[in-house]
Amino acid sequence: MRATWTDSRLDDLSRRMDDGFNRVDSDIRELRSEIGTMQRTMIQVGGGLIAAFIGLMAAVMGLMATQL
Repeated sequence: MRATWTDSRLDDLSRRMDDGFNRVDSDIRELRSEIGTMQRTMIQVGGGLIAAFIGLMAAVMGLMATQL
């Protein structure tokens, strides 16, 4: 059975598609914001770990120097 597409049905379909694309666009923007926050947190934690490792290595080298 073939459906007829009137102007009002096409307008309704267009509105529904626009609404769907707007929701997807909103979801993508929200996801990008969350990824940016997560990336910033990972950089901060990684920097803290590197600083702690450098401090530990300095302490070990200092301890070794005093034992010679």
